[in-house]
Amino acid sequence: MLSTALKQTDETEGDTAAVAQSPAARLQKLSPAERVPAICDAVIDIAAALFNVSGRELRHPGRSSLSVSRVRQIAMYVTHVALGLSMREVGQGFGRDRTTVLHACHQIEDMRDDQEFDGIVAMTERVMTAALGRPGE
Repeated sequence: MLSTALKQTDETEGDTAAVAQSPAARLQKLSPAERVPAICDAVIDIAAALFNVSGRELRHPGRSSLSVSRVRQIAMYVTHVALGLSMREVGQGFGRDRTTVLHACHQIEDMRDDQEFDGIVAMTERVMTAALGRPGE
């Protein structure tokens, strides 16, 4: 979805400067209604690749195994904390309720006391912000 939304942005720009822009810059040109799902889809795809889980499993609306749900929780946490989306927006983008995002953020915060886990989350934050930019950039 991100590539489709970014491609549409390129086509509407119609010049070579738009092609040279980063995905983060092109995301900023999308309307909020298009930007939030595009960001969440990109985060899910990146998390699926980083943690070697299926993007389909991460998007599945029902309950999942602990390993899949933990990756989803990390992705929701990073989307909220590092990328600056509200919990409501993250919930909409991940097909979950705002309170589920709140629970995920609490879980991940509590688990960051473990140095190894904190390193994994920090690496995920760096990858996401490198790929998608920080809020306001």
